[in-house]
Amino acid sequence: MNAFPVSDWLNLLSKLSVQRFVNAIKVWSSFQLSKWTGKPIQWGLPISISFEPTTSCNLRCPECPSGLRSFSRPTGMLQQDFFRSTIDQLHKDLFYLIFYFQGEPYLNPAFLDMVRYAADKKIYTATSTNGHYLNDANARKTIESGLDRLIISIDGTTQEVYEQYRVGGNLEKVLEGARTIMQWKKKLKSRTPFVVFQFLVVRPNEHQLEEARALATEIGVDAIWFKTAQVYDFENDPNQLIPVNTSYSRYRRTEKGIVFNGQLANHCWRLWHDPVITWDGLVAPCCFDKDASHRLGDLKQQSFATIWRSEAYRKFRTTLLTGRKHIDICSNCSEGTKVWGD
Repeated sequence: MNAFPVSDWLNLLSKLSVQRFVNAIKVWSSFQLSKWTGKPIQWGLPISISFEPTTSCNLRCPECPSGLRSFSRPTGMLQQDFFRSTIDQLHKDLFYLIFYFQGEPYLNPAFLDMVRYAADKKIYTATSTNGHYLNDANARKTIESGLDRLIISIDGTTQEVYEQYRVGGNLEKVLEGARTIMQWKKKLKSRTPFVVFQFLVVRPNEHQLEEARALATEIGVDAIWFKTAQVYDFENDPNQLIPVNTSYSRYRRTEKGIVFNGQLANHCWRLWHDPVITWDGLVAPCCFDKDASHRLGDLKQQSFATIWRSEAYRKFRTTLLTGRKHIDICSNCSEGTKVWGD
């Protein structure tokens, strides 16, 4: 079981057009030049965007703002008209659409219709779900929507372990949903979506990695990925989630206590190619700004291109290039600390 099989790479590359390729070169070269000069140079439009279908969620995961119901911004659902108008602004340059941020995407009744709209624009689409809404009708519609990648969270191989992080969840329901997805994929003779089990490694489940691999093989998903967990209060770890196995942790224990294990260089590729758009149209710098506290614009008031080239964006990129450690959302960033399975 390969993490990134050739078929998925070929599908991804099939979305490229001349305009998208030229745009990607512009974005990448402006990022490299910004690193070299220390000045925020930005050419082109985003290669990728994270779009939030909803902030609502059925679970109560202890390190998730949706699960904790801890947002300062309102809870709501992305509307189709707004989504379509934004995609219409960006689709000629946009290569990859990450269709999640906070919340459970399948709670938005129009979610798969919006996936279909993006897929019809030849954009590579990916989403992540806790898997509780993959009933027969949704599973079939998921395949028919043209979704390219479906990530299903499997954070334990037994209910007792699973529910320690996925509070309120039912593992058997998730596994049944995964089986239904794979059955419909076979029935419809579809190469997509590329189906992934994502296993968030925390202390309660770190002994189940081999069992998780076996479960992925049994159900027949395309890959299993192991992901390190973000713990907000990592110095105290109140929920006892930080793994003992440091290979699957963003943190390490020292004589002075628990410390973050990442490197905060004064640059970040995300700020040049992958912004976040919330369900209600706020533009945030990246997926670590869970509450959109660093909002850089509002698409209900301005076009995306205007926001992308705005003074607010320029100032944020300048701060990042001169002192990333001073940006709160960067202090616990996992960029480069994911561990992929096989």
